[in-house]
Amino acid sequence: MKLHEYEAKKIFKKYGIDVPKSFLIKKGDDVELKEFDEAVLKAQVLVGGRGKAGGILFTNKENFKEKVEELFNKEIKGEKVDKILVEEKLRIKKEYYLSITIDRNEKKPVIIFSPEGGVDIEEIAEKHPEKIIKYYVDIKKPFLPYIGREIAKKAGVEIKVGDIIYKVYKIFKELDATLVEINPLVVTEDNKIYAADAVIHLDDDSYFRQDFSEFEEYKNKENLPFAYVELDGDVAVIGNGAGLTLASMDTIYDFGLKPACFLDIGGGADEETTKLALKKVLENKKVKGIFINVLGGITRCDEVAKAIVEILKDNPNIKFSVRLTGTNEELGRKILEEANIPYSTSMYEAGKRLAESLRFSL
Repeated sequence: MKLHEYEAKKIFKKYGIDVPKSFLIKKGDDVELKEFDEAVLKAQVLVGGRGKAGGILFTNKENFKEKVEELFNKEIKGEKVDKILVEEKLRIKKEYYLSITIDRNEKKPVIIFSPEGGVDIEEIAEKHPEKIIKYYVDIKKPFLPYIGREIAKKAGVEIKVGDIIYKVYKIFKELDATLVEINPLVVTEDNKIYAADAVIHLDDDSYFRQDFSEFEEYKNKENLPFAYVELDGDVAVIGNGAGLTLASMDTIYDFGLKPACFLDIGGGADEETTKLALKKVLENKKVKGIFINVLGGITRCDEVAKAIVEILKDNPNIKFSVRLTGTNEELGRKILEEANIPYSTSMYEAGKRLAESLRFSL
């Protein structure tokens, strides 16, 4: 579960990490800039690369309302802006990068620090790997404050940065996070240190010991009868079974397509569940095509086919590709044929057909 920046910064403040003075505004609010002379307007959207996509604007008291309206009228990587965090503009002297995440290969949390932060951290990591410091945490031992200070010393930065590293790890551990990131962590001209940005991802599976009720994404979470994970591509992938759905994602990727989601309707999905799944993926306005891969066991192919026909009536411009085989496959194929919807019994052929139809339509 991703937190918005304003939510993450509330957590930072609670743990003693300084953040810029700020206030939150919602679309439709009539507000003025009284708190500071210059401000940064930050769209509260759950996408990466927000700054380069136009989601951060600088303003002052004279053009505040104009800039606010400009940002509210934008879409940042497909997300509409309905909240803006207004922050005091800092006088920045230095920028650092700090994150803690889980290294899946090492099966350990890893602290990543760089004395050069900012929007081009990926480029720094690629061109100057020596400027990236990694520290793997032994979860069997206590993580003590001196460890953070040692990391700061190794990086050649202010020792007080080590205290922030320690506090960030406390957040990571105590909140069951999968990612805590500050980019940039800044030193101002008056030598104060602030988290100028804040990213926190929490492990949904820790709900039984964490209180997520205050977070926006948790409040908006739907009680869906299937597993759904949104991704960055433009081709929705639907299958019945986690392994089959993952294989479907690999298949379309081999044809140069990028998955917009992972959606597993599970065993026994009926027409209504399949229709709900299709409606869900079509909420994502980036979706140009849908790859459906059903190997019917408990799931009946005719139920899936009827759902596809119904949804296509209202979405004739979306490119579909269907692989349908298993229980009641003859009846399912007949339903698709009567609606002039092509299908395949091969996952490879279905993926190839979708790739060709999308390229032809561009």
